[in-house]
Amino acid sequence: MTDYDAIDFSPIQALTAGEVVTHSRVRDVTLPSGKRLALITLDNGRDHTRPNTLGPATLTELGETLAALTARAKAGEIDAVAITGKQYILAAGADLSDISKVGSKENAKLIAQLGHKVLGMLGELGVPSFAFVNGLALGGGLEIALNSTYRTVDASAAAIALPEVFLGIIPGWGGAYLLPNLIGIENALEVVISNPLKQNRMLKPQQAFDYGIVDAIFPAANYLEDSLRWADGVLTGATKVDRKNEPGKIERLTKWPIAIKMARGMLESKIGTMPRSPYVALDLLDKAKSGTKAEGFAREDEALAELVTGDQFAASMYAFDLVQKRAKRPVGAPDKDLAKKVTKVGIIGAGLMASQFALLFVRKLQVPVLITDLDQARVDKGVAYIHEEIGKLEAKGRLDGDAANRLRALVTGTTDKSLYADCDFVIEAVFEEVGVKQEVFGEIEKIIAEDAILATNTSSLSVEEIGAKLAHPERLVGFHFFNPVAVMPLIEIVKTPQTSDAALSTAFVVARGLGKNAVLTADAPGFVVNRLLAKVMGEAARAVYEGTPVADVEKAFGPLGLPMGPFQLIDLVGWKVAAHVQDTMVRAFPDRFYANENFHALAELPEVVEKDKGGRVTGFTKAAEKVLKPAVGKTPVDAATILARVQDGLAQEIKIMLDEGVVPEVEDIDLCLILGAGWPFIDGGASPYLDREGASERAFGGTFHTPPIRGIG
Repeated sequence: MTDYDAIDFSPIQALTAGEVVTHSRVRDVTLPSGKRLALITLDNGRDHTRPNTLGPATLTELGETLAALTARAKAGEIDAVAITGKQYILAAGADLSDISKVGSKENAKLIAQLGHKVLGMLGELGVPSFAFVNGLALGGGLEIALNSTYRTVDASAAAIALPEVFLGIIPGWGGAYLLPNLIGIENALEVVISNPLKQNRMLKPQQAFDYGIVDAIFPAANYLEDSLRWADGVLTGATKVDRKNEPGKIERLTKWPIAIKMARGMLESKIGTMPRSPYVALDLLDKAKSGTKAEGFAREDEALAELVTGDQFAASMYAFDLVQKRAKRPVGAPDKDLAKKVTKVGIIGAGLMASQFALLFVRKLQVPVLITDLDQARVDKGVAYIHEEIGKLEAKGRLDGDAANRLRALVTGTTDKSLYADCDFVIEAVFEEVGVKQEVFGEIEKIIAEDAILATNTSSLSVEEIGAKLAHPERLVGFHFFNPVAVMPLIEIVKTPQTSDAALSTAFVVARGLGKNAVLTADAPGFVVNRLLAKVMGEAARAVYEGTPVADVEKAFGPLGLPMGPFQLIDLVGWKVAAHVQDTMVRAFPDRFYANENFHALAELPEVVEKDKGGRVTGFTKAAEKVLKPAVGKTPVDAATILARVQDGLAQEIKIMLDEGVVPEVEDIDLCLILGAGWPFIDGGASPYLDREGASERAFGGTFHTPPIRGIG
């Protein structure tokens, strides 16, 4: 058992320089029964845009506050302690802003131990402790609550979560031990591992209550008063606390090991074995079924120190910074004051992609949306789809009846192109062929106002070429969504040499209005994401056509840490689309990209690959093998060769893209890969990983980052 009181924490005091300290303000509250409760309010003195965080200085001050309250409790001056936060926020977890300065694994362990020492005091005050979760509670913020004896939550709290696995670490201040012993292993697996891996999904207050993370939930209007009254009831025995999900002996012996085994299988299927933190978290949750709290905390100390100083966490923090900061301030975006106000949107096409656009535009911008197509039957089908999707949102309670009806009324469909006349922003979603796009834009340009903006959703064609026949090519901008449209957060905004600042500014403002992150890219083949995915898919195809079994190729790509293997990805985007993208890239750069004519024959088949229950590709269908046979060679390559090819190819292509000015900096490429292709945080997108693996050095004799982004020691 670790004696936290005997540890010298002075080596990490240097990390307090520049820390925004969250202070621990205390006031006594006399409860209705006459009992006295000491209420701690965490407050860093900033507004809600700068959440409370828990750095070494904050933890030290909180520890001193809790020590003083322990003495008061012993003297009989107080009957309970409660802890809450400033308005809207309990705490957003550990202060990670200076984590890169931690310096050593020993210091990382001291940070873990300091958190355990201080938060652990909440359960050892000599009187009951209450956490009043009045707002955002992430990571260490939620662990404050878990270390307390009882918990309530404000029904309007923004989010509750243990997101550490998303960042390449683990809940290290009690969460990995306390949570499964509070709510059971299956619920804990969901909160600690599954949710972070689902694009960092967080809990709403009602979910936290249903899981049993908190004991009571109260409306925002009188949250503190209700919580104090509830606490008084608990102290007097008038209120009984039902820990309905607390695991019993049978669950620990039977359900626990089964749940862990199933979770391990799910992880191997979904993310492979490269990410470390989910598996470390899984082991901690497994061991939490037995032993003491002190033993559980000691395991967390070791695990956190190991992960915080590792390469994957360093890359994750780089990626997190890109998503949190760079994505919100797009490099190269013109002044938003230049943007044209969009009061009506036109969408050329009424197919599935166009209908998804229409649904997104009407929901987010809440302006009239017009869709058109060649015949009324297609238009009617598109409108029906949009209405149906709005109905689904209404059925789920995400829209009330009035809002749903209002959105339906804003969507119109017609074959009459003249109705585009008052559209401010018109985007096409037609067949991916330059001539087709030129034709529809040429027709629409004659109808719309002179200052209306045209946008193309092309995934790989030249935007400049698409606009070559326009009278005003300066109004055309690339506006490339990713599938599924409602979910993927990236839009690549493509600027041609002719694109005006007004068109560009409007595109960025519209993207923000849609809730998307936009990255500016030059008009280059494949832009950013598809150019690099084409490199990945091309190298996978090359290995197969050389004679390597498809399952072996999928495994060879494992160390990249991608959310799916290359052929699983091809199967998702569609074989015809993939063949088209590969052809586009080979036409542009025949010496650097791979395509095979046989790919088109494969693309004509209804089913190309066979997959297991987890969706992983295990082989080709018999029909595909028949099509492949005459084109496949007899010189299979090993996994190391395949991996080196794709690593070196990506490093070379990224360097060329930077030299060509496709984007301003490598950070923009990494941001595109993270947001548009689900590239893992543990790679930092791609560039930190390629530097670390030596691919950058092999490809161009340098690194993308100086010094390379690595762990400590």
